[in-house]
Amino acid sequence: MDEADDILNRAADLLRRQTPLLDQRELRVFVRSYLQQRALYLEVCRKHGSPLYIIDTDTLRLRAKQFRTAFQEALPDLHLFYAVKSNNHPAVAETMVKVGLGLDVSSGVELEMALACHAAEIIFSGPGKLPEELNLAVAHRDQVTILIDSFGELDRLQQAAESADGTIRAGVRLTVDERGFWRKFGIPLKDLGRFFAAAESCPNIRLCGLQFHTSWNLDPSNQVAFIERLGAALKDLPENHRRQIAFVDIGGGYWPPQGEWLQAAGTAEGRLRQAVASTWEPSPDHFRLSSTVIEIFAQKLGQAVRTNLRPHVDCSIYAEPGRWLCHDGMHILLTVVDKKADDLVITDGGMNMIGWERFESDYFPVINLSRPDLLERECLVLGSLCTPHDIWGYGYYGADIQPGDVLLIPTQGAYTYSLRQQFIKAVPKAVILPDGDDLPE
Repeated sequence: MDEADDILNRAADLLRRQTPLLDQRELRVFVRSYLQQRALYLEVCRKHGSPLYIIDTDTLRLRAKQFRTAFQEALPDLHLFYAVKSNNHPAVAETMVKVGLGLDVSSGVELEMALACHAAEIIFSGPGKLPEELNLAVAHRDQVTILIDSFGELDRLQQAAESADGTIRAGVRLTVDERGFWRKFGIPLKDLGRFFAAAESCPNIRLCGLQFHTSWNLDPSNQVAFIERLGAALKDLPENHRRQIAFVDIGGGYWPPQGEWLQAAGTAEGRLRQAVASTWEPSPDHFRLSSTVIEIFAQKLGQAVRTNLRPHVDCSIYAEPGRWLCHDGMHILLTVVDKKADDLVITDGGMNMIGWERFESDYFPVINLSRPDLLERECLVLGSLCTPHDIWGYGYYGADIQPGDVLLIPTQGAYTYSLRQQFIKAVPKAVILPDGDDLPE
């Protein structure tokens, strides 16, 4: 079989394995839950205008409580750190700190915000930390634990700590895949012993932890698999090095319970059709990749830790949830400014609010608060930026849609606000609920 035949066979197999459709009953229940708060959202829009971010602090607090409760029995010595990169609005971070979470930061900018939020515990991860970022961490070593990303960073951190005449607590990041782009992060497992040996010559660094991170975790399989690999590596680590390990950070990437909702173009088979089609028309269908509920995540990860790590190290477990905590803690409000056809409207907010062409592949319902209905009608709902990729959706829930109507895009808390950009138009302001305070940029 030549390469062309192999590609065709694999393409045919991909088309046969259709992504599951999103259950319409589940979708209507979801939309109804937001229509029940319709009066609140319309009042917020009346008072503050649009486009607008809405931060729901009650939901943020609830999600933090749910996550902690799920893990308490499975991993009782768990330290939770909110991953700031998932939504870097200060009000989100402050809410997490007030309910007892630490903060996980990946830059000096995020570290400065975490310090301003008075976080009691901060972990600082990420590759390529700059000298000024290391110096800032060292200056606040009573709050900050550095997750070292490389042998070179170990040397640079030693220099920073020595210059400050202090000792900083640190862990080392382990790469979860030695191939491709994931090589960017951390050191390979095979180098762990060599890293501990190198750290012995760094008197201003107290190396006492390990960290790894797998992403896009619809289920716990990737985390469990790496915990198993880590357990095998710890078994071969010298005992004096194992005794140093006070924490193992199992990362984040936990997917929210509703799963991943997709447009046709976001599915594997949809991408294939789009690649070979001379023209592409969006499908009215929506698709869903299921996710594991957080209680099962906790059980599976707890079992993996007890089986693979506890026999070798007596340590606390850290976790860095981000998306799971903030996903449904922020929404977007828009107003229709122009109706160019029965199936095409323009809104006052653009994709610069979310930083990328998300809704060409991801699906979230566009809810017309001004003309509510539980029927979804086909219509291109577009933003007002000067680009054809400025898309909010291919339909809306409502009885009709007209200029002046207020639209809600729910559950936009994760990896949208953090990616906002000053592209063509200004970034809108945010309003915090339940207080309704105006939060300027």
